[in-house]
Amino acid sequence: MRDQNANILLRPRRLRSGPSIRSMVRETRLHADDLIMPLFVEPGSNVKRPITLMPGQYRYSIDMLPAAVDALLEVGVRSVILFGIPERKDSTGSDSLHDDGIVQKALRTLRSSHPDLYLITDVCLCEYTDHGHCGVLRNGVVINDETLRLLQKQAVSHADSGADMVAPSGMMDGMTAALRSSLDTEGHTGVSIMSYSVKYASAYYGPFREAADSSPQQGNRRAYQMDPPNRREALREARLDVAEGADIIMVKPALAYLDIVRMVRDDVACPVACYNVSGEYSMIKAAAAAGMIDEQAVMMETLVSMKRAGADLILTYFAEDAARLLKQGAP
Repeated sequence: MRDQNANILLRPRRLRSGPSIRSMVRETRLHADDLIMPLFVEPGSNVKRPITLMPGQYRYSIDMLPAAVDALLEVGVRSVILFGIPERKDSTGSDSLHDDGIVQKALRTLRSSHPDLYLITDVCLCEYTDHGHCGVLRNGVVINDETLRLLQKQAVSHADSGADMVAPSGMMDGMTAALRSSLDTEGHTGVSIMSYSVKYASAYYGPFREAADSSPQQGNRRAYQMDPPNRREALREARLDVAEGADIIMVKPALAYLDIVRMVRDDVACPVACYNVSGEYSMIKAAAAAGMIDEQAVMMETLVSMKRAGADLILTYFAEDAARLLKQGAP
């Protein structure tokens, strides 16, 4: 390539010629602080149950959580999001609403054992309902406003138990405003909300439903999660949640929706998170197991792509592995 005015050959390769110069001019950097690790909690003791469809991931009993967190902190991951699997399920997910729930007990354990750990909780009903939907189901329809009242109780209970942040994921209309109101009324003005504002009805969630035991027993979630072809609707959802008091906006899934991540990042002033979901994780694991790709290289390239698209934070099952590589000096 030549500069037409000076007739000089321009050589961008000069800035790629070695690792030192590539590091100096690198535009996007991934840090362990960017990563949030999802953890699944189930009843029992001494349980570390492999999740078959997500190699390297586990469901833990509460007594096993501190050791799992120790491993995360050792490599610099300081934030987790908790998903609970209850002892029993019913039509309204009532096990999620009281102070003796699985997530509430896990919060108290981790708050005691690791007081500096940043604790986020998923606020939804799908893991707790016998029908597997994200709210109160009547005649095959999730009833929005009745669901909001239950989510308010769940969020306040999480905050009472030590959550630093709650993350409503059910895609109910008005969920952020409802949670902000109830948290503030109950004295939890310092508890943040990371809203699953832009959550698509995606096929990439398949392995998660084994992990969280949350598959719908009838129908699907397309009537409340977003339609994958829609782009402008993402801005509407994000702007609504900002107006309702969300501290962080999330886009889910991440990899097939990087255009949405960038669009939301350019539109809102608050931090933007994306969720590197179970299907994205498991595809990399499966391809690596088949010898088709370099797992570590593809993992890091994938996470960097999310940062480059504009995500400030990434929820990812790769958090521990990626942070370990970063600690070892990976770019």
